[in-house]
Amino acid sequence: MIVKSLSLLIAASLLTGCVVAIGDKDYEDGDSADSEWRSTQQANLTQINQLQPGIAFSQVVSRMGNPDFTEYLVKDTQQVQVLFYRTQHKRSDGKTTKDECTPLVFIDGQLHSWGDKAYQQL
Repeated sequence: MIVKSLSLLIAASLLTGCVVAIGDKDYEDGDSADSEWRSTQQANLTQINQLQPGIAFSQVVSRMGNPDFTEYLVKDTQQVQVLFYRTQHKRSDGKTTKDECTPLVFIDGQLHSWGDKAYQQL
């Protein structure tokens, strides 16, 4: 009986402080891919919030970098370019889709408007 009690006491003292960890993700910081799209998204939002109508197409691309998607069309003799920049997370599928982006609408090389309503009015 004493041997059994002593064995349990030794085992308990050896196991004190043992932790079982399942997974290796730090959900506070996220992995590098996760933090990369988050920082890109935040940078895009910050830049878009500083835009003013009339800015040249080249200035916006210089400031914001390459867009995630682009569209081009001619409407009533006006050249319309739409740049899409990622600004919101919808799905964790590793892909950026247009519904996760904010469209910037340029008419004849000048920023005309941005956002879903502006894009829908084209």
